[in-house]
Amino acid sequence: MYRISLANFIRRGACAALLVAGLGAFAGAQEKPYFVTYSHDLEEPGNLEIETKTTLGRPDGANRFGALATEFEYGARAWWTTEVYLDGQTTANESTIPTGFRWENRFRPLMKEHWINPVLYVEFENINGADKTLLEVVGHDGQEDLAEHNGVAREEVEHEGELKLILSSNFRDWNISENFIAEKNFAHEPWEFGYAVGASRPLKTALSLRQCTFCLEKLRAGVEAYGGLGDTWDLSLSNTSHYIAPLVGWDMPARMRLSFSPGFGLTGTSMDRVYRVGFAYEMPQIGSLFRGRGKGTVR
Repeated sequence: MYRISLANFIRRGACAALLVAGLGAFAGAQEKPYFVTYSHDLEEPGNLEIETKTTLGRPDGANRFGALATEFEYGARAWWTTEVYLDGQTTANESTIPTGFRWENRFRPLMKEHWINPVLYVEFENINGADKTLLEVVGHDGQEDLAEHNGVAREEVEHEGELKLILSSNFRDWNISENFIAEKNFAHEPWEFGYAVGASRPLKTALSLRQCTFCLEKLRAGVEAYGGLGDTWDLSLSNTSHYIAPLVGWDMPARMRLSFSPGFGLTGTSMDRVYRVGFAYEMPQIGSLFRGRGKGTVR
C-alpha cells in the first residue's frame, strides 16, 4: 500500500512540473544544485521558476516517508526574489496529507559582485507537525520528530518566522555559501538556530563548440552540510542533528534542471540516510504578460 501511495505522490508532482515545462521556450542557465543551502543568486526579474523538491527517508523504528515541496519562485526585482512553497507528504501505513505553506523573500543589498555577497532572508511558515520536507534543520530537531504518526502530528499547527543571513562567494570556478538560520515559533517557543554550508562547481568550465545535452559543462557537483545549533533555552550541540550530502545537478534543455543528493546523518539524533531529488523549470519574463495586459496590449 505504501509503495503505491508514494509512487502516485511523486508521479503527480513530476507530471505537473513536466506539463508546465512543455509550455516554454528552449534555453537554459546553470544553477547551484543545493537543496538546503542558499547562494547569493536570485531569480531574474520577471522570471518564474517552478521546482519540486522530493525528500525520502526513514526514521529509526518508524515508517518510510516521502515529502514533496513545490516551489513557485518569482523575480520581483533585481534585488528581491519572492517565492511560495506548498508542502505535503506520504508515510507508509499511515496517510498522504498536505502539511502547509511557506512564503519566503530574499533581498540582496549589494548588487555588484563582491568577495562576499550577503543576502537577507525572511520567511513565514504555516505548517503542521507532520511536515517532513527538511528544508532546514534547526534547534534540537531530530528523527523522533519525523517518527510521530501523521494522525497526531497534523494536529499540531505551527506558525513560525525564519531569518537567514546568507553569505556567498564565487572563487575561480567554485561557489562557497554559508547560511546562518534563526527560527521562532510564535507560540511562546524559544528561538532555534541552525546552519547550512555548501560548495559546488561545474565539472567543466570551457564551453563546447557543439550543442550537447549530456556533457560535462552541463553538470555541476558539490557537497553541503547542515544541522541544528540548539536554541535560547539550550544553546548547545547536545541532541542536535547534522547531515552531510554530496550533490549533483544537470542543466537540461528547455530551461529544465534535475538534481540529486544522498544525505548521511552524522549524529545519533539524525536519520541514517535521506535522499533528495529536485526538478525545476524556469518560465522567462512571465511578468511582462501581466504588464502588457495592464497597458491594453495583446500578447
